[in-house]
Amino acid sequence: MVDDFEPFRRVICSILAKKQDLQVICEACDGLEAVQKAQESKPDLILLDLGLPALNGFAAARQIRQLAPASKILFVSIESSDDLVQEAFSSGALGYVSKTRVGSDLLAAVEAVLEGRHFVSIGVSE
Repeated sequence: MVDDFEPFRRVICSILAKKQDLQVICEACDGLEAVQKAQESKPDLILLDLGLPALNGFAAARQIRQLAPASKILFVSIESSDDLVQEAFSSGALGYVSKTRVGSDLLAAVEAVLEGRHFVSIGVSE
């Protein structure tokens, strides 16, 4: 999970802990750290926020696609404009979850993305 707000990372980790077959292997608080950790650990899935310090989520996703091409990317963001969602998918993401719908959408989104399917939260522009 990559988000600059540590309490939100805790929420995400607690939701993911509900599925026994999921394991959070690392966290990052900015885009540069996300790229470094993705290159080192090559996780199956990376959850990224858009508004990250040091390197925004889009730029981080593009670098991750190059350095860890098997890692799937799921954006988790408060932003929901058409342009930003389009850019998220253009940068290599398979899914986009609104932070306002994390409680109801996150596990379904993770499952879909890990299976190679697209996922977009209800109410987020496609």
